[in-house]
Amino acid sequence: MKSQNDVEGDRRRFVERFGLLLTEAGMPRMPARVFAAILADDEGRLTAADIAQRLDISPAAVSGAVRYLIQVGMVVRGREPGARRDDYRLHDHLWYEVYAYRGEMLRRWEQAMAEGAALLGSSPAGRRIEETREFFAFLREELPAMMERWRERQAKRSGANGPGSTTGGSPA
Repeated sequence: MKSQNDVEGDRRRFVERFGLLLTEAGMPRMPARVFAAILADDEGRLTAADIAQRLDISPAAVSGAVRYLIQVGMVVRGREPGARRDDYRLHDHLWYEVYAYRGEMLRRWEQAMAEGAALLGSSPAGRRIEETREFFAFLREELPAMMERWRERQAKRSGANGPGSTTGGSPA
C-alpha cells in the first residue's frame, strides 16, 4: 500500500502532466494547472489557499486562474454552509457540460466559414473555407447524438454500480 507521501507525489505528477497537456491544447498554463489540481482532489474542490499551497503559486495567480476557469465554465465558486472561505469545484458531469457548450461555438464557426466561403467564392481559399464549414456543420450535427449516447452509457454504468454510484461527474 502506498504511503500518504507517495500518493501526494503521484497526485503532483499527474497535476503537472495533465496541466501540460491542457496547455499544449491551448489553455493558459496557470488555469490548466489549477484545473488539474481540482480534478485530482478527492473532493473535487479546493479553496484558493489550498490551490496556492498545492501548486506553490501566489494568491494573485490563483485568482486569475480561477477567474478564467469560471468564465469558461470549467469550475464554479461555492461555499460550504458555515464556511468562511469560498471554494472552487468542478461541475457535475464536467466534460459533458464542456462539450455541450461546443455546439453553439461550432454553429458560430460554421456561420463565419459560410460568410468567408461566400466572399471568396470558388477560389482555392474559398473551397478550403467551404470544406471547413462543412466539417463544422458535420460536428455540430453529430454532437447531440454523441452526447445522447454518452448519457445512455453513463446511465447503464450507474445502474450496474447500484444506487449512489457516481456517473463520471465530480462531487459538487
